[in-house]
Amino acid sequence: MSPGRAPRRRFTLLAATTAVVAGALTLSACGGDDIKSGGGGDTNFVTGSGGISTVPVKERRAAPKLEGTTLKGEALDVADFKGKVVVINVWGSWCGPCRAEAKHFAAVSKGTADQGVQFVGINTRDNQRDAALNFETDMGIPYPSLYDRVGKLILRFPKGTLNPQTIPSTVVIDREGRIAARTLQALDTEQLHKMIDPLIAEK
Repeated sequence: MSPGRAPRRRFTLLAATTAVVAGALTLSACGGDDIKSGGGGDTNFVTGSGGISTVPVKERRAAPKLEGTTLKGEALDVADFKGKVVVINVWGSWCGPCRAEAKHFAAVSKGTADQGVQFVGINTRDNQRDAALNFETDMGIPYPSLYDRVGKLILRFPKGTLNPQTIPSTVVIDREGRIAARTLQALDTEQLHKMIDPLIAEK
């Protein structure tokens, strides 16, 4: 094998992987209320009439490793928040439903911080950080967002779990670090409380 072949193959594989991830997100971007929950018969979760899917405590699976750099260039590892209810919101500054729900997320994140709730965004498909940072400033978002331009963090969620499939998606992780709830649509304040309040109440 010539010295130049291995790097070329790695570059080709990376490019192909990036294209697949970007394509998957393009197909599912900015989903509305008609998006259906995925998964087969062994997923053990139930989707309520409000589009919020939940998993019974004994059947929850561990959340994947979600770590990286925030939009502000700081290191962040979601595992550091174990012991708190963690609300993961997948969003993009280009996404209309994300803009519609952002003020609700900002308000609820502030109102539940003293109840052991931590919000974390995953920003995806924003080619420039500035657009995403401006979005956060405009919307008064007080919590950090991991910068996940091509959606690699989203693909870490195990198949058959409550994984994010659209933009926006919201996944809630319980205090033990397990995936507990998900929605594939934009939320208002009331819907967001409906999603996280039962987990706040868990002891």
